[in-house]
Amino acid sequence: MATIEEKAEAVREDLAEREGVLVAFSGGVDSSVVAALARDALGDDAVACTAKSETLPEAELDDAKRVADEIGIRHELAEFSELDDPDFVANDGDRCYHCRTMRLGKMFETAEELDIPVVCDGTNASDADGGHRPGLQAVDELDAYSPLLAHDIDKEEVRELADAYDLSVADKPSMACLSSRIPTGLEVTEAKLSRVEQAETLLRQWGFSQFRVRDHDGLARIEVGRDELETALNEDFVAAARDHLADLGFDHVTLDLHGYQTGSVSPEDDEERAEDAAETTATDDEPLVEDVFASEYPTAE
Repeated sequence: MATIEEKAEAVREDLAEREGVLVAFSGGVDSSVVAALARDALGDDAVACTAKSETLPEAELDDAKRVADEIGIRHELAEFSELDDPDFVANDGDRCYHCRTMRLGKMFETAEELDIPVVCDGTNASDADGGHRPGLQAVDELDAYSPLLAHDIDKEEVRELADAYDLSVADKPSMACLSSRIPTGLEVTEAKLSRVEQAETLLRQWGFSQFRVRDHDGLARIEVGRDELETALNEDFVAAARDHLADLGFDHVTLDLHGYQTGSVSPEDDEERAEDAAETTATDDEPLVEDVFASEYPTAE
């Protein structure tokens, strides 16, 4: 069985045979490792490209720019709007298919403009685990190349490679696009995406490391890592969360006592949940929301 070093070298040799590659680059650990390998293999003939739209948090875009600079790879932005697609806005069970199709389509357009023959993405061997994966369907249909998958590099090995490259995102938690915070069947709107992004910015500023704010059509359901639940139950946080999220336009603010769970607004959608299969996931039959913000606490200073 090949070692991780042998697999990485095989990827470099594979990419070196190409005339150039454009890496669909989110700044997450998977695409960052692909970008680092591509930079090693092709030098200036490797380009990282980030799709900028309403579903990408500004903090994630800043991270992508920073990590591209760490790697030393040329970084391009491709701007578009998923909200132009009524199928995406409708937010059915194939939202990730519509999203990935548009994002990768924009990558191919950019690659053609730059005269780059190959578009790579960060799909790894752990992603191809079966189940309903509409995003991977888009990768197949558009014929993007997934070097991590092709060389059987799984998520654990991706993080090993990120450590070997001394990338700052080696231990970065997965961060799915903002539309994943809106339950299947509820329309995706710019207003919802904006208030979710602002709410999650507050949680980040308040020191939480793993979290989501789910937008149930005006009801904010806060999820935090289970080791951070005690902090979230603090009276000062309760008051601050209630007041600040109300200011952002949420009618009600709740805390999910199950803690952070990937894919918990869309049980049929495996895209976000597959990022960490070890975590417990919710089903339609589980009580997802427990309102612990109902009591009148004094406003935090």
